[in-house]
Amino acid sequence: MDDSEPRAEGPPPEAFAGLFRVAEVTVDDGQLRYYGEPLVSGERLERRLWPVFRDWGYEVRLTNEPRRDPLTGVETGGRRYVLVATPRSTGIDGVPWTNLLFAALTVLSTLVAGSRWYGADLSDPTNLLTGWPFALAVLSVLGVHELGHYALSRYHGVDASLPYFIPLPNVIGTMGAVIRMRGRMPDRKSLFDIGVAGPLAGLIATCVVTVVGLYLDPVPEPAIPITFNYPPLVQILADLTGQPLTYPGGDVVNPVVFAGWVGMFVTFLNLIPVGQLDGGHLVRAMVGKRHETVGALVPAALFGLAAYLYYVREAAFNAVFLWVLWGVFTLGFAYAGPATPIYEDGLDAKRTALGIVTFGLGALCFTPVPFELVMP
Repeated sequence: MDDSEPRAEGPPPEAFAGLFRVAEVTVDDGQLRYYGEPLVSGERLERRLWPVFRDWGYEVRLTNEPRRDPLTGVETGGRRYVLVATPRSTGIDGVPWTNLLFAALTVLSTLVAGSRWYGADLSDPTNLLTGWPFALAVLSVLGVHELGHYALSRYHGVDASLPYFIPLPNVIGTMGAVIRMRGRMPDRKSLFDIGVAGPLAGLIATCVVTVVGLYLDPVPEPAIPITFNYPPLVQILADLTGQPLTYPGGDVVNPVVFAGWVGMFVTFLNLIPVGQLDGGHLVRAMVGKRHETVGALVPAALFGLAAYLYYVREAAFNAVFLWVLWGVFTLGFAYAGPATPIYEDGLDAKRTALGIVTFGLGALCFTPVPFELVMP
């Protein structure tokens, strides 16, 4: 039997008798539930129990639920504590049909979006394939980002899903991609490594895609009423390669460059230092529980940016609304908070420096007005 494969009986109550007094043990849909009373504080309990249950192949968490009559199931008042042990899994069980379905739909939606950027006539369905360079570029950028998280999750033994691509019929063809973190973070080092891997891997892919796009032929300006403004990193790559970002005669850069813009925009948003965003995980790992101070400042900063654009820059409504919307989002993210590691050991100097560099790279992906609607 693999060491990570859970043993059906689970750890006996005697294994943690000094930490949790067990009154009843049940099995419910593969979960082990130990009902009883904690003998130490919640945080200390989870720190002590985590390695015990991990050795048996389980993730454990402390929760509470209403007391019920054992015969009727009717609530009888009050609540009782329960340790919920869920089988750990860091592998892939069977064919991930849901992931494949969402990926296929996202391929289709990004092909449609890419075809529009190339000015293809979609009354002929075969022209859909015109958008394949854009679709491949966008999916590569998003996929590499999420696979960075996934690879480091596997490395640290944290249960995570494969990436889920999210199709959407918009000018990009997608709302991005996500993975679900199903296991607990062992420590701040693991939280940092998993959090930083996505942005760095995605940014490398983004730079490659952007450089390739800069060398591709320009295309006629598409009939899409949106203008995209370049962040500093695009300009830096254009200067390094000696390739132009503007063309005469109504031509524009190849849509593959726009796919690189998408990667940079996604990188910046993900590195906002709050909640479950990558930036929130990095700050939590770097400064510990002081992350709450940073998280409280983020919504105010975004609302302040929106006010600056409206009153000083007199920017268009869509630019102002974007940051107001993200200000609201980050209020929710700050309330939910980032992942909480089991152990609070600090980071080494190299990881701290890498975190600072990562936030610096994220800043190069920022522009106050990422896009503007072109009014007829």
